[in-house]
Amino acid sequence: MKEWNEYPDGWVWLGQILLVGAGIAAVVLLVRLLWRVATPYLAERPALDRPLGIAGGVVAIIGALLPWVTFVLNDGPYPDKATLQFFDSPWALSGFRLHTLIIGVLAIAVVFLPLPRRRVLRALGWGSIGIALVNILFPIIDGGGFGAITSDGESFAFGGIATLIAAVLLVFAAKAGGVLEPIPHWKSAVPTLVAYAVLVVSFVVLLLVVAMLLNSGGQGGVGNPYAGPIFLSLLAFLAGVLGALHAIGLTTWISALSDKHKWFSVIVLLVVALALPFTEAGTDYWMTTAANIGVYAATAIGLNIVVGLAGLLDLGYVAFLGIGAFVAANFSGAAAAAVGIELPFVVAALIAAVVAGIFGAVVGSPTLRVRGDYLAIVTLAFGEIFKKAAQNNIGGLTGGANAIPNVPPVSAFGQPFDQPLTIGSVELPSGVLYYVLIIVLVALVMVVFANLKNARIGRAWIAIREDEDAARAMGIKTGQAKILAFLIGAMLAGLAGAVFAHKTSTVAYDSFQFIESVTLLAAVILGGMGSIPGAVLGAALLLVLPEKLREFADYRLMLFGLALVLIMRFRPQGLVPDRHRRAELANEGAEGVPIEELNVHDDTPGDSKAVTR
Repeated sequence: MKEWNEYPDGWVWLGQILLVGAGIAAVVLLVRLLWRVATPYLAERPALDRPLGIAGGVVAIIGALLPWVTFVLNDGPYPDKATLQFFDSPWALSGFRLHTLIIGVLAIAVVFLPLPRRRVLRALGWGSIGIALVNILFPIIDGGGFGAITSDGESFAFGGIATLIAAVLLVFAAKAGGVLEPIPHWKSAVPTLVAYAVLVVSFVVLLLVVAMLLNSGGQGGVGNPYAGPIFLSLLAFLAGVLGALHAIGLTTWISALSDKHKWFSVIVLLVVALALPFTEAGTDYWMTTAANIGVYAATAIGLNIVVGLAGLLDLGYVAFLGIGAFVAANFSGAAAAAVGIELPFVVAALIAAVVAGIFGAVVGSPTLRVRGDYLAIVTLAFGEIFKKAAQNNIGGLTGGANAIPNVPPVSAFGQPFDQPLTIGSVELPSGVLYYVLIIVLVALVMVVFANLKNARIGRAWIAIREDEDAARAMGIKTGQAKILAFLIGAMLAGLAGAVFAHKTSTVAYDSFQFIESVTLLAAVILGGMGSIPGAVLGAALLLVLPEKLREFADYRLMLFGLALVLIMRFRPQGLVPDRHRRAELANEGAEGVPIEELNVHDDTPGDSKAVTR
C-alpha cells in the first residue's frame, strides 16, 4: 500500500480538503446539536448571562496566554510567538493573541457595566469565533494536521481550542434570558461643536483602521507567508468590536450625527480619504490598489442607479467602462490611437462619458419591451458584442489583440500623475496623484447619485423597482425613466473608464470580460442596493479581499466565495443598506433597530393595540 506522500499532489490536496471539510461538518453538527439543547435551557435562566460572560472572558484570557501551535509549520514559525518552540515570553502579546486578550477583558468588564451586555457578549463571542477558527484551520491546512493545534505526542498547545470554547461561552451567555435587550438610543440633539468633534474623531479612527487593515501582514508572499491569517484575524477582531459598539448604540448615534450634519461629514470624510497616503498604507502598492478600487467604486455607483434604484438587471455593464476607456485612449495622443487628435484629459473624459451615455440609451431602449430575465439576456448580449467587436478591432478603434498601448499619463502643471510627489520634506509614492483624482471622481459620482436619488426621477426609479405596473398606473413614464437610468449609469461608467485608460496606460479588450460585470454587480449587492457608501465598500472588499487572501493559494477563491455566501445569507440587505432595503429584507427601521423593538404595547384601558414610537 502506498504511503500518503507517494500519491500525486492533486490527490493529497483533495484528501486534505475532504479531511478538513469532514472536520468542519462534524464540528458544525455538534454545535447545532448543542445549540438546540442549550437555547431553550438558557432562555429560561436569564441569571446565567453574567457567570457565562465572566467564564468566557477568563477562558479567552487564558487562551491568549497559551501557545497555539505545537511545532514549526512548513512555512516557518506561526506569527505572534504562538508556536510552542518560541513561546519564551507569554506576556509579550501581539497580533491575534493580543486581540483575544482584549476581547476577554471587555467581556468581563461589560458584565459589570450598565450596558446591554447580552448584545455586547454576542458580538464579542462571534469575533472570538472568527479569530479562533482562522488560527485553528490555517495551521491544520499548512501541513500541521490536528496535532499542530493540540498535541504532537510530546508537547501541547491548546490556545486556539481554549479561545474557541471561550467564544462559545460568550455566545451562549447572549442566549440567557431569551430576547436580547433593546439597543440604546442616544440623543442626537447635542451642541454643534460636540457633534463636529465626534465626527472628526470617528472619521480619523476609521482612517487608522483602514490603514491598519491594508498594512496587516504586509503584502504577503515570500516575505510573510502568514499575511492572510493575520489579516483575517484582525478583520474578525474589528468585526466583533464594531458589533459591540453597535450593540451599545454608539455607531447608530454617530450615523445620526452624520446625517444631521451631512455637508460637514462629507468634507471631513473627503479630507480623511486624502490623508491615506500619509499613513502606513501610503505605499506604491496600496496607492495603485486604492486607485483601482476608486475606478470600480465609481463604476459600481453608476451600476447602482440601474440595478439598485431602477431595479434593472444589467449583466453587460462593464462594456460602458470599456467604451469610455477606448474613447479616452483614442483621444490621448497614443501612437496606436486611430484618432489623430490629442485632447486635454478633461475634454476627452467628457467625450467618453457622452459616447458611453449614447450607447447606454441604445441598450436601454429594449427595456420598453422586455423586463426581468429577458432584459438580463439583452444586456449580457451587449457585453459580449462589445468584447468581440473590441477583440476583432472593428472600425480600427480598439487595436484588437494589440490593444492601445502607451496611453500617456494624466499630467497637471508639469507633474505626471504616475510619478512620486514631493511636498516639502515628505515624498509621497508614485500613483498618489491618481489616487487623489479617483477620490475627486468618486466624490463627484456620489454627489450625482445622491441628488438623483432624492430627486423626482430617483423616486420614480424606486417606484419602478418596487412595482412597474403600479408606477405606470400612477402616471410615471416608465419607459423614459428606464432609458434615463441606463443613460446616466453608462455616462458615469464612461467617465471612470477615461481615468482607467490613463492610469493603466494600456487599454485592451480582455480587461472588460463578463466576470468584471459580475464583480461590479456583486459589489452593488454586497454593499447594499441603492446605497452610496455600500457600493464603495462592496468594491473595496471585492478588490482587497482577493489580494489579502493570496497566501491561501488554492483555497483563496473558495474562501472568497464562501465569505460572499455567508454575508448574503446572514445580511441579505447588504453591508450598508439604505432604509428601503433595510425595512424590506432585514425587518428593521430607518436607524437599524428591529421593527419589533419599535412597537410598544399600548397600556391604555380598553385598547390592546400596539403603537409605534
